[in-house]
Amino acid sequence: MTVDDPKAIPLSELLTTLEQWLQASKIKDYCPNGLQVEGKPEVSRLLCGVTASEALIDAAISWNADAILVHHGYFWKGEAAPVVGIKKRRLGKLLRHNISLLAYHLPLDVHPSLGNNVGLAQQLSIKVRGQVSAGGTDGLLWYGQLATPMTQHELAEHISNKLARTPLLIPPQGHDQHSTYQTIAWCTGGAQGLIDDAAALGMDLYLSGEISEPTVHSARESGICYVAAGHHATERYGVQLLGKALEEQFKINIRYEEIANPA
Repeated sequence: MTVDDPKAIPLSELLTTLEQWLQASKIKDYCPNGLQVEGKPEVSRLLCGVTASEALIDAAISWNADAILVHHGYFWKGEAAPVVGIKKRRLGKLLRHNISLLAYHLPLDVHPSLGNNVGLAQQLSIKVRGQVSAGGTDGLLWYGQLATPMTQHELAEHISNKLARTPLLIPPQGHDQHSTYQTIAWCTGGAQGLIDDAAALGMDLYLSGEISEPTVHSARESGICYVAAGHHATERYGVQLLGKALEEQFKINIRYEEIANPA
């Protein structure tokens, strides 16, 4: 995304708009949402990415970005507080180059038009039917249906083609290669723990990013096929939708930087 005649807007205006759109202050989260590191008072170049890794910061520096917008930022609950090692290097580069860091976690998952879950639905051609509360967050678990019923092989091929990531499928007991699936619940990232909520909705499938040991048994025993499609792979789309909306709103230069991650 490149604007021919980019504008510069106050950082404060950008933050106000993001709060109006995402309503982050109303969502209880595991990290602070919004401005995490303050940089320049104006923004004309905004680099978007999934995670505020050192590689993303380096890309922002090379592009002369004024700010970075991510889904995974810093200062998570329970993490060590001292600014040493990786944390020191990351924060040091942001501060030396006067680059702001903006992060939106759960607000970017639940948003009905700019979030990760709706972005994933668009990528996989899922017809959205609704959102329900799960894990203590309103609207976190989404449900709908695929355009056509698919076997396990067809589903894996579809996801691989759309996300450039080979998924892991765990079918229920008694299902085989001829079994088909169409109704689906999903939540991007590390939301494998919501599989029981998805099963309670009566869905054929539950798709998330990660898998853990109990997820396998839940899938086998609850009658729902589980699909682990990758944490990073499922959470690339919200920040891109949000960046495009900001570009249209403010006419600033927005760029999405893909930092490959197999997890």
